[in-house]
Amino acid sequence: MDKQRTLKDSFTLEGKGLHTGLSISITFNPAPGNHGYIVKRTDLEGQPTIEALAEYVGATQRGTVLVKGDIQVSTVEHAMAALYAMGVDNCLIEVNAPEFPILDGSAIQYVEQIKRVGLVEQQDDRDYFVVRRKMEVVDEETGSKLILLPDDQFCVNSFIEFDSKYIPNQSATLDDIHDFENEIARSRTFVFVREIWNLLEAGLIKGGDLDNAIVIYEREVSQEKLDKLADLIGVPHKDAKELGYLNNKSIIYPNEPARHKLLDIVGDMALVGKFIKGRVIATRPGHKINNKMARLVRKQIKMSDVQPPIYDVNTEPVFDINKIKSLLPHRYPFLMVDKIIEIGQKHIVGVKNMTTNEPFFEGHFPQEPVMPGVLQVEAMAQIGGLLVLSQVEEPERYSTYFLKIDNVKFRQKVVPGDTLIFRLQLMSEIRRGIANMKGYTFIGEKLISEAEFTAQIVKNK
Repeated sequence: MDKQRTLKDSFTLEGKGLHTGLSISITFNPAPGNHGYIVKRTDLEGQPTIEALAEYVGATQRGTVLVKGDIQVSTVEHAMAALYAMGVDNCLIEVNAPEFPILDGSAIQYVEQIKRVGLVEQQDDRDYFVVRRKMEVVDEETGSKLILLPDDQFCVNSFIEFDSKYIPNQSATLDDIHDFENEIARSRTFVFVREIWNLLEAGLIKGGDLDNAIVIYEREVSQEKLDKLADLIGVPHKDAKELGYLNNKSIIYPNEPARHKLLDIVGDMALVGKFIKGRVIATRPGHKINNKMARLVRKQIKMSDVQPPIYDVNTEPVFDINKIKSLLPHRYPFLMVDKIIEIGQKHIVGVKNMTTNEPFFEGHFPQEPVMPGVLQVEAMAQIGGLLVLSQVEEPERYSTYFLKIDNVKFRQKVVPGDTLIFRLQLMSEIRRGIANMKGYTFIGEKLISEAEFTAQIVKNK
C-alpha cells in the first residue's frame, strides 16, 4: 500500500497577491498523518484555519476562494496543484494575507520548493477515491462540462474554447501525474485585455502585471485607452496596433493557456481531500465547474465510510490459504476466509467465496440457503485477526478472541455463488493486546453488512 507523505521541512515563499496587490509571505509546513491540507491565516487574531476542501469554496471568480465563517483565503489553486501533483498528503500552510501570492502565475516555484525540501513517508496508508463509474457535471449557461471516468491513475484531458484567434481551440493532456513538473507546472494564468476593465472595476487583479500572467490583446482599442490601462496596472505602454501577447516573457508552450487550465483542474480537484484514481475530461473548464465536480466527489465520499475494495481475480493474493492457515488456528468447517488481497498498517481486505457446499447451508436453510449473519461477523473477526497477528513476532503462538460486538447491521442476504469482500480497519491503536476494529462486507459494490468489535490478542498456552 502507498503511504501518506508530508514535507521533510518547511519552506517560505514571498510575493504579491494577484487581486489584493499585498506583499504576502506563505509558509508550507510538515503535518501529521490524516491532517490533509489546512490553511492558517497568521495575520488574523487567533490565527484561524480553513480546511482546503471543496465544500469550503465560497467563490470562483478568477480563482478558487476558501471561506469559513468570517475568514477567507483566495487564489489557492496553484499551490494545491503543486502539493497534489508532488504527492504531498498532509501540509499546514501559513499565510499572512487573504490570498496566496501569485508569484509568476504558475505552480513551478511551489514545485521547486517541494523538491528542494523533499518528502517523508508517514505511517498512515494513503486512502484513494477510486472512480468506478462515469460522473458528470454540466453548466448549461457556459457550456462547461467535466466528466470523471474510471482509470488506473489520476489523469486529465482539457479542452478550451475562446472567441479569439489566438486561442480559439486548444487542448492539453496529462496522462501521468509525474509529468506535471515538466509539462504543466510552468504554465501561467492568462487574461484578455478586454476582460481587464471589468476585473479592475470588481476590485480584482490589483497585483496583476506582465510578469505573472499572459495578457492576450486580440481586439484593437485606441492608443489612449491602451495607455490608460497600462498605467492602471503599472506596465509599460504598448503599440495599440500590435495585437498578440503583451508579456515581457514569451509564451512557454503554444498551448500554454490550455495547460494552465489543466493546472487549475488539478488544483481544484485536490480539494477532494483524497488522491483520485480516475480520468477528468474537461470541456471549457473553469473554477466554478471544477468545484462542482469536486463537490460531487466529496458527496460520494461522505455517503459511505469506506469505498468498496477493488477485487481483481488475476492479482496474486497477499496471503493465500496456506499462509492464512499458518496464522489462524481455525479449520474446516469454521475457516471463513479464502485469501487476503490487500493489507496495510491499519487495514486489511479479504475474500470468501460462497459455494453451495458450505456445511451451514444444509440447515440454514435447506430450501433457501442463506449465510447466517453471525458467520459474516465471524469472517470479519478472522480477517481482522490476520491484520493484528501479522504485526506481532511469532504470530502462530497467538490467537484473537471477541470481547465485544457493536453496531451490527445486515443489509442483504448472502447466498451460494456470492463472493464476499471484507474490509477491516483499526478504529484506534492496538494497546495492551486490545484491538478495536470496524468491519464491512461487500458483494461487488454493495455493502452487505457491517460491525464494530473489540478483540484481544492472547498468547496460546
